[in-house]
Amino acid sequence: MSENVFMFSGQGSQYVGMAKELYDNFDGAKKVFSVAKEILGYDLAKIVFEGPDTELNKTAVSQPAIMATSLCALEAMKANGIECGAVAGHSLGEYAAMVCSGMLSMEDGFRVIKARAEAMQKAAESTNGAMCAIIGLPAGEVEKVCDEIDGYVVPVNYNSAVQTVIAGDTDAVDKAIEIFTEKKARAMKLNVASAFHSKLMQSAADEFKEAIKDVEFKSPSVDFYSNVLGDKLTDFSDMTELLAKHIVSPVKFTSELEKMKSAGFDTFIELGPNKVLTGLVRKTLTDVEFANVENMKTLEKALEKINA
Repeated sequence: MSENVFMFSGQGSQYVGMAKELYDNFDGAKKVFSVAKEILGYDLAKIVFEGPDTELNKTAVSQPAIMATSLCALEAMKANGIECGAVAGHSLGEYAAMVCSGMLSMEDGFRVIKARAEAMQKAAESTNGAMCAIIGLPAGEVEKVCDEIDGYVVPVNYNSAVQTVIAGDTDAVDKAIEIFTEKKARAMKLNVASAFHSKLMQSAADEFKEAIKDVEFKSPSVDFYSNVLGDKLTDFSDMTELLAKHIVSPVKFTSELEKMKSAGFDTFIELGPNKVLTGLVRKTLTDVEFANVENMKTLEKALEKINA
């Protein structure tokens, strides 16, 4: 068993120009954007490489764009003979993880993420929601503050021992931010269109479930860790239901990291734009190696670490 975990980035990590170096250097990365263009019906590479930000940041575009970037990084790893024994993704990152594990073909991966991104953008446009990372307080205290707010706001991403993301109606999120600021916690609003992983996305979950009901999901070739469970997934009999639930459920990423380490995985490689998940590994686990891959420089560093 490879002791490497491949982790795949989530929403909000996008930036104009991501994946360009990998695209220029690996045929596999070129194929990723070719498949994306065929399935999405527009030139994703052009928006990713040239922008503008306003276009890339739309949920319907940013989700396939981040997945494509993650898959380009995966192709770079494959070209260098690096394999993994487990996969995990943060929120939309689970879709790149499904492609990596063989659960979905690349074509179906883009079909599914297209349906998800479009459904979530539609839901975002019809709701007034926001998300905010709360840094410096344990999850239990974040939960307690949310419970006491007059309005809908809930913890939705359990990212590390001292970082929990909240989501809900914009007014309720703003009220919560005031209290967290009084408590000397850091509050960072996220670059997303609405309150993802909360009940404000229920219409998206329903639409998405209907859209992907005929997609074939296979059993993965490596261990697959799930945000919804916060643990290894073993039942793949109704992925449609699980992925619809995923849209309105918290991301239990801290728990996933701890379970993977307990299972013997000791090298965590983030594939995709920026290095948010690498930071979460650093804050959550001890005695493990970690690296991120998003361009040629980070690829080189990651390969040095893995091959050391």
